[in-house]
Amino acid sequence: MALSPNIRSALFMLVAMAGFTFNDAITKYSSESMNMAQVMLVRGAFASLFVGLLAWRSGALKQLGSMLQPLVAIRVIGEAGGTVAFLIALAHLPIANVSSVLQALPLAVTMGAALVFNEGVGWRRWLAIAAGFTGVLIIVRPGFEGFSVFSLVALASVACCTVRDLATKRIPAAIPSLLVSTATAIAMTIVGATLLTPMGGWTPLTGRATALLALAAVLVLIGYQFIIMAMRAGEISFIAPFRYTSLLWSIVLGLIIFGDVPDLPMVTGATIIIGSGLYALYRERVVGRRRIVAESTGPSMAPDGI
Repeated sequence: MALSPNIRSALFMLVAMAGFTFNDAITKYSSESMNMAQVMLVRGAFASLFVGLLAWRSGALKQLGSMLQPLVAIRVIGEAGGTVAFLIALAHLPIANVSSVLQALPLAVTMGAALVFNEGVGWRRWLAIAAGFTGVLIIVRPGFEGFSVFSLVALASVACCTVRDLATKRIPAAIPSLLVSTATAIAMTIVGATLLTPMGGWTPLTGRATALLALAAVLVLIGYQFIIMAMRAGEISFIAPFRYTSLLWSIVLGLIIFGDVPDLPMVTGATIIIGSGLYALYRERVVGRRRIVAESTGPSMAPDGI
């Protein structure tokens, strides 16, 4: 029996989130043997090669001049900041904690769209945004025992990704997504090379480490491809909640690979963030399916390097 478009798209989203989270786990594991700048450099080189080939085959590289568009530059800068902050936080915090903070991104984008673009956001969604960031504070726990400055670095990643997503919303549709992704991947590679010496220099690569980083780059591409397939196959408002399965994957992988057991503040904060995001989605369906927060769960829902 054929699956309905919404069920099929939900399955695609599940695969995408698994791809992204397994990539995160490989990245965190790799940071134990090399600094994050080297991880960004090597993985970025593989990603640039893979995405560049896809862009070349699709003909997207024929519009290279589009890379000079200011909004593309702003997106790349936001991506760079978000990726660097995310990777630094990932190297020092449990993967589930970092993933939990990143779940606030759709709410942050909604708030940014209201403040920057004057998009309509009702009082109920403002309450949902406030509740979501209360959940973030519970995870970060500033001023309390267990606080880590790297939690603030994870929050900085959310801020940078918000800038990136707001810029993405305004990039002309005529500019191919693969061209933007290629520019981003190349930029991430350059940033990794620039930060390599300040972060400790080059560590000789083993065949196993190289293969793992190549696999991480492939998993990112799989994640983006399946998100695109999900967005095209079903209703965004139906499939958006399935992006939160990335948190479940983070908890499981953190426990199995790194032995990280989520504590009560992390679980409580994550629950509040997810509940706030789901309520915001519900309210946006009620008010007439205008610009919905789920737009931020599209191909740009996380840093390209994540």
